[in-house]
Amino acid sequence: MNFKTWFAGVMDRAVDEARHDRSATVEAQHLLLAVLPFPDLPLPGLDHDAFRAALDREFEHSLSTVGVSATAFDVASASPDPDRKLHPGASVQLALDRAMRAAGRSAPRPGHLLIGILSAEAGTVPRALDQAGVDRAALLAQVRESLS
Repeated sequence: MNFKTWFAGVMDRAVDEARHDRSATVEAQHLLLAVLPFPDLPLPGLDHDAFRAALDREFEHSLSTVGVSATAFDVASASPDPDRKLHPGASVQLALDRAMRAAGRSAPRPGHLLIGILSAEAGTVPRALDQAGVDRAALLAQVRESLS
């Protein structure tokens, strides 16, 4: 299967993840949730449920840094129209740009998308990976090694 076909399936799953989160856009964390079930990608110690739990902790932690308690104020997620077409947000475009740079002149592969997602220095994904206790640098090195 070529990358374009594989990525279209990943985006479909990422849209489902974004809808589950009641998000207005598809973001990099939804891409990562969408690729976690693939058994051939090198993501030891990180699975869908663990990352989803880390995202929840990251959300609560982010709110607490500004003095807001999600439980005390019953903070709810956005609730976009379920029939609304979701579009990729900025973090998806940045992840794709990094993935294409990682691929260089070769045809992009799923591991390149992982590099694009995991290479973010700021944002929800790196904060959630920290919450999950994931060594992002080691994981990136493992993904790069799998591509060579």
